[in-house]
Amino acid sequence: MEKKYMKHEVDSMAKYGKKAQEKVRETMKEYKKGELESGSSGKKVKSRKQAVAIGLSKARKEGAKVPSK
Repeated sequence: MEKKYMKHEVDSMAKYGKKAQEKVRETMKEYKKGELESGSSGKKVKSRKQAVAIGLSKARKEGAKVPSK
């Protein structure tokens, strides 16, 4: 029996640019250390998803390649 494989290549293009990835990486380091604070309220971020969202938001402000919200 022959195995059937995918006939088309998967587009492996990144959703986010290098700048955005780096910004999220920096933000996640802050989150892991417990130093990441949320906006003007200054409360500590407890959610991993919220930390990623903050990183993407910072990247957007710097003009990095990030899809819109």
